Amino acid sequence: MPNSEKSVAKPLKVVAVNGSAYQPSRTRVLVEALLAELSQSLVLETHVVDLAEIARPLGAALSRDELPAEIEAQIVAIEAADLIIAAAPVYRGSFPGHFKHLFDLVGMDALIDKPVLLAATGGSDRHALVLEHQFRPLFGFLQALSLPIGVYASTADFNGYEVGSPALRERIRLAAERAAPLFADAARQPLRRVA
Repeated sequence: MPNSEKSVAKPLKVVAVNGSAYQPSRTRVLVEALLAELSQSLVLETHVVDLAEIARPLGAALSRDELPAEIEAQIVAIEAADLIIAAAPVYRGSFPGHFKHLFDLVGMDALIDKPVLLAATGGSDRHALVLEHQFRPLFGFLQALSLPIGVYASTADFNGYEVGSPALRERIRLAAERAAPLFADAARQPLRRVA
C-alpha cells in the first residue's frame, strides 16, 4: 500500500497587528482573512496583537521602559517576526495614534529588511491611498520591506463582520500569492507518494 510523505517546512513566524481599538472589528476580519489565505501556501506560526486589548496601558507609557510586561512581550514578538501584517482602520485620513505609538516603541533597528504586508479598512474608497501615503512612509522610515501589494477594504466590502466582496477576496488572494515566494522555507509541500 502506498505511503504518503510530507516534507517538513519551517513555520513562518507571522505577527499581525490589528490597529483597531474596537471589538468586533472589520480590521480584525481582514487580518484573519489574510492569515487564512497565506496559510494556503505557507506553514504559519501566527500571533495577533490586538490594539483593543492593549491601547489604554500602551497609551500611558511614554517610553518602552514604562511598558507593562505583557505589552513588552507583544513588541518583542513584533521584532522577532519573519513577517508582519500591519493593519489598521483609517481615522481622519490616517492610522490611529495608538497604532503609531506601538511602532514608535519598537526598536529603531528591529524592523530593518523585515517584510511587512500593509492592510487598512475605512468607511469608503476615498481612503484607499492611505496605504501609500501613511503606511509606506512609516515602515520605510523603519527600513522595513513593505510588500508591493497591500489590501484596503471599505465598509462596502464587508457583510457585517465577514468579507463580502469578491473584489476584496481577490485582493487578499493576490497579496498572499505575491508574498508567498519570499518565504520558500515555509512553503507547504505537496504530498508525495512513496511506493
